[in-house]
Amino acid sequence: MLRYREKKDNTAGIDISPLIDMVFILLIFFMVSTTFVKDMKIDIERPQASTANIASTKAVRLYIDQGGNTFLDGQPIRVWVIQSRLRDLLKSSTNKSVLIVTDDLVPSGRLVEVVDQARLAGAQDIGVATVAEAGAG
Repeated sequence: MLRYREKKDNTAGIDISPLIDMVFILLIFFMVSTTFVKDMKIDIERPQASTANIASTKAVRLYIDQGGNTFLDGQPIRVWVIQSRLRDLLKSSTNKSVLIVTDDLVPSGRLVEVVDQARLAGAQDIGVATVAEAGAG
């Protein structure tokens, strides 16, 4: 007697469920283990040259020349003295604003030092301007 056998389909399928699970586990691992670093930043209110007005004379002005030398009220001043001198000036003033007038070629490190000293002295508003924007004097 002849028997008819049904032919079975022998094509093997690939189960990708473990692969998808592994990808999601790796994704979660990297998301949890990643540290988000906040950059230190200095908020500087910088007026634009095209629409700048002459700055108020009420603000205490610090000048930084091309050589990185700092001046307060036309007198040369060391960076480490700025904090104490500004604190004295800001105590007697109702306006706690400081305007730092710089040149284009001033090193950014020197500008950051001066802004930091002004903040430590108690200045509430710190502006940075070039000589052309702030006006001479």
